[in-house]
Amino acid sequence: MLTLLLLALGLVIYTYAGYPLLCALRARLRPRPLRPRGEGQVPVSVIIAAFRERASIEAKLASLGAQHYPPELLEVIVCCDGSDDGTQEVARRAGERYLPGRLRVLDLPRRGKPSALAAGVAAARGEVLVLTDARQPLSTGAIAALCRDLTDPEVGVVSGELVLEGDEGAGTYWRYEAWIRRNEARAGSVVGVSGALYALPRRLWRPPPPETILDDLWVPMQVRLEHGLRVVLEPEARAWDRAAPDAREFSRKARTLAGNFQLLWLMPALLSPLRNPSFFDFVSHKLCRLLVPYALLLMLLISVALCLSEDPPALITYLCAAQLLAYGAALLSLAGLGRGLRLVRLAGTFVVLNAAAVVGLVRLLRHGRHQPWT
Repeated sequence: MLTLLLLALGLVIYTYAGYPLLCALRARLRPRPLRPRGEGQVPVSVIIAAFRERASIEAKLASLGAQHYPPELLEVIVCCDGSDDGTQEVARRAGERYLPGRLRVLDLPRRGKPSALAAGVAAARGEVLVLTDARQPLSTGAIAALCRDLTDPEVGVVSGELVLEGDEGAGTYWRYEAWIRRNEARAGSVVGVSGALYALPRRLWRPPPPETILDDLWVPMQVRLEHGLRVVLEPEARAWDRAAPDAREFSRKARTLAGNFQLLWLMPALLSPLRNPSFFDFVSHKLCRLLVPYALLLMLLISVALCLSEDPPALITYLCAAQLLAYGAALLSLAGLGRGLRLVRLAGTFVVLNAAAVVGLVRLLRHGRHQPWT
């Protein structure tokens, strides 16, 4: 039992502390700086998949109209994926105001984000594709920075940086996640990109299967597998959003983690160290997190059992007490109590994220690779 406890504890520590510190060490000792070969001012098509985004689409298009990029080289395509709230009309009016002559709106049936993106790419004219969500406005130099990085011949995909505002636990967790991604990029290649903003040359685009949940993981990993090119992060290309409360974050994260499970089904080559140039990072960053909930449960059960035995070691007692305190803080957070304390908020977010991983697996077992979109 003690051996199982130590293995479970080691997995949790490696996943959330060991691998991130290793990334930071690699970035410091063996950095791979970007070597762009120009400004990369080429025709760009911005593709936005939108479903019921009436409230946010105007601000998004306004931020695109304010880009520091030659207007004659920039087109925007809004792919309305079965929107029934008037998103199309709001987008067209906003386009006349902020992007005159440079906006097209595709009114599509509801088929999911991958199909909407594929339709947008099919209609696009640009050499570079910038894929971005409807909700988050962009920094004014975002597109120029993404295109500049793509002039590095070793780079295949460039991610923008999602900035979450607000004091919710999800915001703190995302800042930790963003730190890991920055270090991955500095040392070589990021495992995934932010779906809020990323870019790639049109020649490297392959449409994800229509059932794909995580285009922002499928697309960059497809480029890594097929071409071996780097996936990097550009901090000057920013998209802003607000951190969601834990209740809303749970639903979003359950879908995201179901997408991680689904990706293994769609791209089994990711599990081959001979075919996947990012095998070590993919296992450490993505797969280990899918196993952590079960390691946490094992730790709790074994440590409680050992504490109930005669004369338990002091270390086991401390470990058991620490777990009970952490889960107690999480319950307080989820009950809406003590949320003024950062540690309480973080405990709640940590439990929510790991519970979402379990739900993600249940969704995969229930629906297989064809996850429902609504």
